[in-house]
Amino acid sequence: MVDEHLGEHEDNWPEHSLTFLEMAFRTDRQKSLSHPSGVGDNVGACRDRIRIYLAISGGIIQEVAYELEGCLNTNACANALAEMVEGHTLAAAWRLKPEMLAEFLQSLPPDHFHCAELAVGAFYKALADYQKKGAKDWKAVYRQSD
Repeated sequence: MVDEHLGEHEDNWPEHSLTFLEMAFRTDRQKSLSHPSGVGDNVGACRDRIRIYLAISGGIIQEVAYELEGCLNTNACANALAEMVEGHTLAAAWRLKPEMLAEFLQSLPPDHFHCAELAVGAFYKALADYQKKGAKDWKAVYRQSD
C-alpha cells in the first residue's frame, strides 16, 4: 500500500516524466501470488518495505507482483522492474541494475535512488528463493541465450 508520502510530491508533478507518473500510480500489481515461484523481501534504510512475488515458467518470468509499504517512488520502481523483466529469461533478469530502473523512469529523484536499490534487492532475493526451492535445472537458464 502506498502511504501518506503522496502529498510531499504534489508540487513536483510537472518535473516527472509520463513514464514515472504511470509507474508511480499503477496499483494492479500490488497483490500476493497464491503459488509464487519465488518470494523476496527487502526493507530500506528509509523503512520502506517491499515483498516481490514471481511466477516463473520454463525459465521465463511470467508475472511480478508485490506488496508495498512505501512511497510513490518505491511503487514506481517496483512497477518499472516488473515492466522490464516480465517475459524475459532468468539470465536477463539477473542483469537488472537499479540504474536501469532509474533510466526507465526518466525522472526518479536522485535522493530516492535507494528506492530502485530496494526494489532490485527484493527482486534478487525472489530469484534466489526460486533457485533455492529447486527450480528444475536452473543452471540451464544461464546457458540460454537471450
